[in-house]
Amino acid sequence: MLSKKEMISAYIIIIVAIGIIHTCYGHSISRGSFPKGFVFGTASSAYQYEGAVKEDGRGQSIWDTYVHSYGKVLDFSNADVANDQYHLYNEDIQLMKDMGMDAYRFSISWSRIYPNGSGEVNRAGIDHYNDLINALLANGIEPYVTLYHWDLPQSLHDRYTGWLSTRSIKDYAAYAETCFKEFGDRVKNWITFNEPFTFTVQGYALGIQAPGRCSIFKYTVCGAGNSSTEPYVVAHNVLLSHGKVVDIYKKKYQPKQGGSIGITLDSFWFEPATNSSADIEAAQRALDFFLGWFLEPLIFGDYPKSIRNRVENRLPRFSQTQSSKLKGAFDFIGINHYTTWYAEDRNGTNKTTEVLLDDSGVLALSNVVGKPVHETAHSTWLYIVPHGIRSLMNYIRHKYGNPLVLITENGMDDGNSPSTSINDALNDKKRIKYYNDYLTNLLAAIKEDGCNVGGYFAWSLLDDWEWGAGFTSRFGLYYVDYNDKLKRYAKNSATWFKNFLAS
Repeated sequence: MLSKKEMISAYIIIIVAIGIIHTCYGHSISRGSFPKGFVFGTASSAYQYEGAVKEDGRGQSIWDTYVHSYGKVLDFSNADVANDQYHLYNEDIQLMKDMGMDAYRFSISWSRIYPNGSGEVNRAGIDHYNDLINALLANGIEPYVTLYHWDLPQSLHDRYTGWLSTRSIKDYAAYAETCFKEFGDRVKNWITFNEPFTFTVQGYALGIQAPGRCSIFKYTVCGAGNSSTEPYVVAHNVLLSHGKVVDIYKKKYQPKQGGSIGITLDSFWFEPATNSSADIEAAQRALDFFLGWFLEPLIFGDYPKSIRNRVENRLPRFSQTQSSKLKGAFDFIGINHYTTWYAEDRNGTNKTTEVLLDDSGVLALSNVVGKPVHETAHSTWLYIVPHGIRSLMNYIRHKYGNPLVLITENGMDDGNSPSTSINDALNDKKRIKYYNDYLTNLLAAIKEDGCNVGGYFAWSLLDDWEWGAGFTSRFGLYYVDYNDKLKRYAKNSATWFKNFLAS
């Protein structure tokens, strides 16, 4: 009989092999290649798209505060206007309709509904999202609504440090329930949180996203924080918030409204840097810390053992009631997947610091001697490895019982160089190949491997304001001319999607 160590090694190797062997599964794919009812859409978020940050009673979010602090964004830009989708949503809906998209994933700005995070509802905010939802449905596009995409009301951070306090659970639940009441008769797909790993680590361990807390770069990047404890506290409160909101929805709203609810988690795929058992185990730990941290409480009711063993008493514990409420608290799991990295063992057992990034004992590498060198997108972290999406889907199928998965984001960016003409920017051959190859591997995961995947959302409909990268990065199927009234132009990838969806 294989030891547990040998089983983990064999498990990772098999999944890596499956992905690599079938990287080129077919060359001609279309909507018709996918199962009947498979959903295709595009994705966005309120803060990156809407603009209008001071209109119609919207309150300030932590991102408004963060980006107006000097040096937080690469190009010193902000999202005060962004793509102005707050005013231009009807035009953008026609772009989706022209491509033949089934759905649109967008987020609601909490501070448009509750300018102070709680208290009195802002009816102008309710009216705006009613108009957006109605316009989508009138054009045959199904809304997929994310309740939280990183833009916590600033007032809640000021009042009790936001997600660091258990008070956030009650306020988030009240906000979510307002959305269910106001929009749930038409919105049938809800996502509680987008990428809790990202905003937890980057906002509370590294300090490079709002609210910019950390201790490892104290006095240079961050003015306050504790990188060894705060990320785990935030993650715990976010998970408890998710569990509470799903419980409310399933008991009070789902029976009448008939919708579904889930959460969106982000994960790279990790491959061992070498075939050594140490690196194979490191790849498993990387997945535990990246994906399992948030997924295992929803599947098994607790954090992965590898995290518990390494973080020890800095990792909060769930009560039995909390654990039972979290276990199975989803109808689907959203997965945002962009890239694949290598994992090398860094044996964190004898680490000298107790911070989240050291806890895993993994060194994540973009390239390794003797391994394939992957092409990169504009973002330096985004390596183009199409078989990674198939490997990740198979990993979820094997380890977590094949839950229903929606790919809620997948895409790549080009740079935004002033020397690049609009015509050249529209000719985005690399993006077309990226989508074709990732969708080809996703199709193989579904049809050949039996992975339970029900939808795919491209990131993103439009070029947008990309958080710390500002406007230096272009992820869109449509080019946005920031120098000429935010005019939208279809890139060749938009035409490719139109043909893909029509065939």
